[in-house]
Amino acid sequence: MAKIVQSAGRNALGKFAPDFARYNDDILFGEVWNDETLTPKERSMIVLSIFMGRGLADSSLDHHLQFAKENGLTAKEAAALITQGGFYAGWPMAWALFNRAKQIWPEGTMQTLEEYAKTISYPVGEPNDAYAKYFDGKSWLALVGKGDIPISNVTFEPGCKNHWHIHHAKTGGGQTLICVGGRGWYQEWGKDPVEMTPGTIIEIPANVKHWHGAADDSWFSHLAFENPGTETSTEWCEPVE
Repeated sequence: MAKIVQSAGRNALGKFAPDFARYNDDILFGEVWNDETLTPKERSMIVLSIFMGRGLADSSLDHHLQFAKENGLTAKEAAALITQGGFYAGWPMAWALFNRAKQIWPEGTMQTLEEYAKTISYPVGEPNDAYAKYFDGKSWLALVGKGDIPISNVTFEPGCKNHWHIHHAKTGGGQTLICVGGRGWYQEWGKDPVEMTPGTIIEIPANVKHWHGAADDSWFSHLAFENPGTETSTEWCEPVE
């Protein structure tokens, strides 16, 4: 577990209140938060509960919500914590925390896969396990055309991206993408990303390094088919940073 290091005290109060800054950075965060009796996630849950109980909803709450997320608290767990706390701290306080928490965990407001699947005209298919090692995040694959040029619908969860890759070909080749749902991105090496929304068509030339995937706040689906060519192959490269 990475050690928690804090410098906010010295940054904000180092000259005005050096002792308080030292207590904040070295004792509270340097020692208490790093005590392994409780996990950082458990400590964050305690702190958020106390903030609710005392009716504190200022900018420091935003910091602790973000810190709780970094410590592993999920949107579902945050919602459960705030819901239960609302019975003790008051409904208005729960609303205040929910409104702030939605900004920290935007994924908590997103559609489920089942809800999203109802918005597109193509099947989501099965988990894309065969290519999972080339994707950062979860994806699904459905074969929707079995003719001379197989066509697949690829669905990406929010934030999922495939790695940089190249469709090699001696002649012809390349790939065509047609967005059929959600919002995503396509980028060629050395160029700016291109936004993809339903109806966007991307013609990917052979031998061009590129990636495609979902926007961080949206599901994304595109049809994909390989253009005819000779001596075709796909080279998978590094993840997208």
